[in-house]
Parts: sequence; C-alpha cells; structure tokens
Amino acid sequence: METKRIVVRGRTVLDDSVAEDGAVVLRGDRILWAGAVADAGSAGEDVARAVRSAPPSRRTVIPGLVDVHCHGGGGASFPNAETAEEAMTAVLEHRRHGTTSLVGSCVTAAPEILLARAQMMAGLARRGELAGIHFEGPFVSRERCGAQDPAFIVDPDAGLTRALLDAAGGHAVTMTLAPEKPGAFGPGSVAEVLIEGGALPSWGHTDSAPGAARAALEYSREKLEARGEAGRRSARATVTHLFNGMRPLHHRDPGPIAEFVSDAARGGAIVEMICDGVHLAPSLVRDVYETVGRDSCVFVTDAMAAAGMADGRYQLGPQAVTVTDGVARLSEGGSIAGGTAHLLDCVRVAVQQAGIPLADAVHMASAQGADILGDPRVGRLAAGAFADLVETDGDLRAVRVWRRGEPVG
Repeated sequence: METKRIVVRGRTVLDDSVAEDGAVVLRGDRILWAGAVADAGSAGEDVARAVRSAPPSRRTVIPGLVDVHCHGGGGASFPNAETAEEAMTAVLEHRRHGTTSLVGSCVTAAPEILLARAQMMAGLARRGELAGIHFEGPFVSRERCGAQDPAFIVDPDAGLTRALLDAAGGHAVTMTLAPEKPGAFGPGSVAEVLIEGGALPSWGHTDSAPGAARAALEYSREKLEARGEAGRRSARATVTHLFNGMRPLHHRDPGPIAEFVSDAARGGAIVEMICDGVHLAPSLVRDVYETVGRDSCVFVTDAMAAAGMADGRYQLGPQAVTVTDGVARLSEGGSIAGGTAHLLDCVRVAVQQAGIPLADAVHMASAQGADILGDPRVGRLAAGAFADLVETDGDLRAVRVWRRGEPVG
C-alpha cells in the first residue's frame, strides 16, 4: 500500500525565493515535492491535483531549522546532563520551536566530564535525536574565556582531542579553539587531528593578534581542501560566535575579527552569529551578512538551559548562571553566559530588526547548518530531503512543526 501523501500549503520559503502560494508534499519521512502551487504540474498529475485541492493558508512554511551550537534548553543542559533522558529535555524544547536538527554543545570542563558527555550524546546521535556534538573548549583563551571556566582551560592537546573524537563515535562536528595557543594548528596539532578525524576546527574564544588568526585560517583551509571528499563534514572551518568571546576590533589593535571576516568573504571559514538581539546588534548582523554573503554566515543560538524558561538561576557546566529579563550572565563576574532564544527567534530578529530578506535569514538558520554537518537531507524544502518543516504565523512564530513527516508534540 502506498504511503499517504500530506500536503502543507502556504507561503513557502524555498532555497533562494519565497513562493507566496506554495506547498510541500510529504510522503513518509521524506519530501516528495516542494514549490509554487502554479508549478505543481511538474511533479505529475496526481501530485498536482493533491496540491491544488489543499486549502490555501496564510501560514509561512520554512524548512526545519538546524542549530550547530546549542548548550541546552527547557531547564536542561548538555554539559550537565548525566543521562540521555535529561539531554532529551533540551532537544525537545528546541524541536517544539522549529529546530529539527540540533548539535549538542559541551563547555570547558575536566577531561573525564567531557568524555562522559561525549559518550552520552553520541548515543543520542546514533538514535537520530542529535545531529552531532560540538566541544566548546577546553583549548581556549583565558583572557577571552567568557562563560568558560578558566580552571579547566588547558593548552591544545592532540591526545585528548583524539580521545574526545573516539568518545563521540564519529558524531563530533566542531571544536572551538583559540588560534594563538601552542599546538592549535600545524603538524601534530589539534586542528590536524580534528580534520583527519572528520570534524572541523571552529576558531574562537580568542585573544589572537591578526597573524595567528590568519595563519590558522589558512592552515585549516589547506588541510580541509587536501582532505577532499574523505570527511563527512563541510570543507570549510567555522568561527565560534563572531565578535563574542574574542578581542574586539580596534583600528590600531585589530585582533582576529577582521581576519575572520576577510577569510569568510573569500570563501574560507563560515562565521557563526548569535542573532538574538542580545549578543549582537541586529545592524551588525546585517553588515556582516552584506559583507560576506549568506553562504558564509550561520545563525546559532548558543542557548543554555534557560531557553524557553523563566528568569532565575541555572547551571552551565561548572558555572552558575543568573537569567534576568531573558539575558543569561555568570552569577559571578557578569559575563554573558549563552543565550535563551530558540533559533526561530533569531530568524525573526534577522528579518524584523536587521532587515535581512526572509529567504536568506532562513537559509542561514537551516541549509547553512546542514552544509556544516555535511547532511543534504536536512535544512531544505526539496524533493528527497527529510520531511522536516515549520509552519509559522505571520509573526514567524511556530504554529506546527513536522519532523521526519510526523507532527512534533
């Protein structure tokens, strides 16, 4: 018996355009067809008839979102979750709000904690609940540690990196490291181990001068190009939350930021931006997007346990965090300590406050993350992709979420 087709009709965000009257046809866990209703005839008469008979909708339909940097939500934190059940609380919090592919992020901690968390999250990745694992540290700058606990920051260690990749079981996506630290890049370095192990260096939490940043970017680009198609991930390194956790740009002391932007503009690294209206001014997000283009930017939440929760006290790894008016800061020191937004909130800020076109804002929160993962099955409304999509209202708030062809409860 043929699997039932489901038609979701509405204003549909495709890869580089918006069909004001569009539709997505689901069959099982895959997309059978997506496009403008007027073009449905290209999919065959049966599909065209089903599309045209579906009632028009004022909803906006976008791909399921892909967040490649998230520490938690719903009161749960990946760095603190000791069981898969605890971690799933965070996964489901973001899934209900439109993020159908999520990378779980650790923070700087003792090696035994990082290894345990990697093993636990690898189990969720094998089950298809997580899209992968991101290690934010421990090879970062003490001067620009942000919410990373300096007590556990160490110099880059290729052996520890190999152990973490082994614990992740092939599901490690990225690791944040500071380019100025000895052993970060070059022969026998952490970056080399990451790339050879199928993961990506993500340059950040850095007090680097321009020279080290440029050298690290060039090294990772050369290594990734030499790797060719052997790895599962993108052929481009990333930059961990551009501007946050790094030496600020100054015209006589430029630090790493201009190098990161220059490299991205030349097709090198992909820069993360936390477009939640708190970490970055929306106008700055727009400026970077206009400078490097949508294919060199990815939106992330950097969300912690308080995403979707009330103000109060939370934990981010070994660090205590206080959330006031939706802004998370270390309880001691006051540094911003992750985000409290969902990725769909970032899309809304990009469109409504930064003035970024809807198709491009959605691309930077979906297909771009999928490209980093190296997974063409997610982040797109296209035939053959997973049936992951979000129906939103006119204010870009989730009304219904579909994952693998099933509504998310």
